[in-house]
Amino acid sequence: MLRAIIFDMDGTLFQTNSILELALEDAFKRLRDQQLWNSATPIEKYREIMGVPLPQVWETLLPLHSQEVRAAIDAYFLERLIENINNGKGALYPHTQAVLAELKNRNFAIFIASNGLPAYLKAIVEYYELDKWVTETFSIAQIHSLNKADLVRAVIQKYEIASGAVVGDRLSDIQAASRNGFLSVGCHFDFAKLEELSEADIVIDDLRDLPAIFTKSIK
Repeated sequence: MLRAIIFDMDGTLFQTNSILELALEDAFKRLRDQQLWNSATPIEKYREIMGVPLPQVWETLLPLHSQEVRAAIDAYFLERLIENINNGKGALYPHTQAVLAELKNRNFAIFIASNGLPAYLKAIVEYYELDKWVTETFSIAQIHSLNKADLVRAVIQKYEIASGAVVGDRLSDIQAASRNGFLSVGCHFDFAKLEELSEADIVIDDLRDLPAIFTKSIK
């Protein structure tokens, strides 16, 4: 019987804020250079929606721009994110690798299900060698609905997972767990919102709490 832990990436394992502002500033500088934007970079607005799929990000930040402009800046933003990762400007949350190693040693299968795009996720996994512990990484781009619950369901169905948990920092992660009958663990990190985390079964402030929680809760 396969027991699994399905992790979100941004704001859960990877400190996205460590490279986010750099890439977002670069993206909006390009828009300003192209005379397609004439004010400050909307970093605070992005923080409010951080964690949603990128198409929704650009619809929110650039509501009056064309799909062509959004697609172009999306590609450039992704390029800058990956370059920052490969240059070592990003960071995992403290103890991430040690916790993943301990969970794997306790015979939990580990997966990542993220709203990030495949190339971005691949860059993080490769740079930090997460595939030592992670069985497979799934991107929201693989799901037509762009719904996190559907993405988690795809993981469960592919690997015939009997029981497990979803660990994340946003409401979409918590809902993805509950809609698939899994334990939901909310991470009270960085831009997580308390009103969203209040719906989680368990809330943590430190990834090191996870092995003890799962050993007791997941059979």
